[in-house]
Amino acid sequence: MTENLTIGERVAWYRRRRGLSQEVLAGLVGRTTDWLSKAENNRIELDRLSVITSLAEALDVSLGDLLAEPTLLEWSSDSGRRTVPALRDALMDYKQLTPLLGLPPDDEPPPLAGLRGAVKEVLDAYQVSQYGFATRRLPLVLADALAASRLYSGRDGEEAHAELALAYHGAAMVLGKVGESELAWIAADRGLTAAQRSGKSTVTGSLFRAVTHCLMATGRFTAAIQLVNDAAAVMQPGLGTANDEYLSVYGTLFLAGAMAAARAEDRATTQTFLREADEVAQRLGADANHLWTAFGPTNVATHCVATAGELGDIQIAADLGQRIDTSGLPVERRVRHSLEVARALSAWNRTDEALATLLDAERAAPEQVRHHYLSRELVIGWIRGTRGRPSQPVADLARRLGVVGG
Repeated sequence: MTENLTIGERVAWYRRRRGLSQEVLAGLVGRTTDWLSKAENNRIELDRLSVITSLAEALDVSLGDLLAEPTLLEWSSDSGRRTVPALRDALMDYKQLTPLLGLPPDDEPPPLAGLRGAVKEVLDAYQVSQYGFATRRLPLVLADALAASRLYSGRDGEEAHAELALAYHGAAMVLGKVGESELAWIAADRGLTAAQRSGKSTVTGSLFRAVTHCLMATGRFTAAIQLVNDAAAVMQPGLGTANDEYLSVYGTLFLAGAMAAARAEDRATTQTFLREADEVAQRLGADANHLWTAFGPTNVATHCVATAGELGDIQIAADLGQRIDTSGLPVERRVRHSLEVARALSAWNRTDEALATLLDAERAAPEQVRHHYLSRELVIGWIRGTRGRPSQPVADLARRLGVVGG
């Protein structure tokens, strides 16, 4: 299997491996044989995760198998030559079982001020889509945070656990971006445990969001919706005296929930969650980036576009998406919105505008564009739909994204 296949072609490949006819697979996902034939032959775009997930479930493969994830994290001056495997080793380090094994603790805890700076550096790198840099830094940051959480006590111990939780959050988000959903789950799960030991409700809420994203990455949309409802119920009593950081974490939970609901094709819950997020954003009063949430009215608006795209409301996504000024958002959020706009424009047969949008996004965040299934699928689709040779800009972009050899 290579990254050169469209999602439809991967569906056909796995269907044949399973010995299923088009008629049988179409029936399993509640579609017609004609629809499946067109999807497998690239005459229908498979760009909605709800549809792709139903096909993955029917074929008994992972969502990542159909999205061609995980993607290879390229070596660069930022990443070095030890990337995801080094982070995997850090997440699976047996020293995390120190109390059980009775091993002696490290001699000196790292200073908390230095640890805070290192964690901030990783989360800042995530928000500017520098995944190679963050991946290289995370093993050392996690090791220091783990040592601090074991060696500090009292209020310093709570602070150490909060930084450990945020380091795991950074790991989960970066790993999710490159398609390493299982490793992301391990990081988010451990981060939630550390957050609860920190006693900080905002950090715990932030890790609830990370777990929600991990559930979505593996196609568990209903579970993600339930988690958002449960997490919101936990945080709701604190809303009366909430500061801006608390409001931002609480509101961002609903944005994650809205995406999960859209992917579950639950329009009512999608709208409910978007309204909840909007009310919190209006109370916050302006765009902000408390605890790396990028939360505010603009982020709510971009999620209206993203959920419309997931629900198949392409014209809404295209029209609204182009009217939103995202210049005040972090790079990661701006580029994620651009991918949604490009998807909508392409589906509306406005390919030149879609390509221009995608090229602008790539200039802002090449690593993010390379690792997102939407950009890869768009480019492969444009190449497949071209009679003769694709245009030079499309061919060059395909080469940079690693989806076409040569």
